Amino acid sequence: MSLTLLLNSCLSAEKKNVSKDRSTIYPSDVIPFMDHWSILLGDGTNIKKLNNYYKKDFFYVSTDGKTNWVVYKTPNSGVTSPNSSNTRTELGQLKHWVPETGGKLTGTLKVMHVSTSGDARVAASYSVVVGQIHSAEGHKNEPLKIFYKKFPGHKKGSVFWNYEINTDGDNSKRWDYSTAVWGNDMSVVGPSTTEFPEEPKDGIELGEEFSYEINVYKGMMYLTFTSEGHKTVQFTKNLLKSDFAAYSDIPQQILTLYAPIGRDGVERQNAYAGELQFFKQGAYNQTNGKSPKDNIVWSTGSETYGGDIAKQYANGCYAEVWFREATIGAGTEPNKE
Repeated sequence: MSLTLLLNSCLSAEKKNVSKDRSTIYPSDVIPFMDHWSILLGDGTNIKKLNNYYKKDFFYVSTDGKTNWVVYKTPNSGVTSPNSSNTRTELGQLKHWVPETGGKLTGTLKVMHVSTSGDARVAASYSVVVGQIHSAEGHKNEPLKIFYKKFPGHKKGSVFWNYEINTDGDNSKRWDYSTAVWGNDMSVVGPSTTEFPEEPKDGIELGEEFSYEINVYKGMMYLTFTSEGHKTVQFTKNLLKSDFAAYSDIPQQILTLYAPIGRDGVERQNAYAGELQFFKQGAYNQTNGKSPKDNIVWSTGSETYGGDIAKQYANGCYAEVWFREATIGAGTEPNKE
């Protein structure tokens, strides 16, 4: 009888371990900072407590055989946030801060898929945002969006970051200035709906790992991008003083890309000074089903199968991003990092 009890006890313990190994590895087990975030999923699910939480097909853990990764997956068409036409499975920082106080976000990731449908003339087609700073007040614009974009048929894609002006006055004339990290910036588009530009020679492949650090300290934004086999790239941007406060300051990129759709505004002199901000991280899909006739920069004309998420996943109309490491904390003085 004692032997039977012992065997039953061992079998029970074994079953518990197998069950845990197979079904209870949560994103919060892989990246233990989930108590700093809420999440919005591509089906509209909004969750504020992320420890020991996952959702199949949107936010879960996968392995490449060696490492566990947190997966963020979202279709081209699902349920969006009130101020966006694009779906996301993306973390939103619970704590807000001003640029003068700052903060730091890091991420090590690989983009596994971007939409294979879209209009090649549209700057946002075939892209996903993997990290952001977003305003919580005012125009609620975005001083930073980090993109990955790859055209269909290309082996390599581009990593670039956008700065959206904090528009002076009416926000209808807002625009993003795009800066290349590896590959091209956002303004490089195809000459027709189905023709693509030349593939970037120094780009990043799907499944290729790269890292970013966003460090805001005393109103300055310091960006660092690293990837094995690629040059480390760094940028500095003042968030308290605008580079675009006069019409003569507007870059040619903007006059070419945005002016034709009536977006040629200027930024307020003090940029994002004193305005509450928060970080975002995950997969913010930039490919949507809106007609390019409405907006040749952001309306990508992608196939959405009437919003049927399963059909979109089956036919390449989604974005999928894997993170293996990420941290969030206070901004630090760059020369003391």
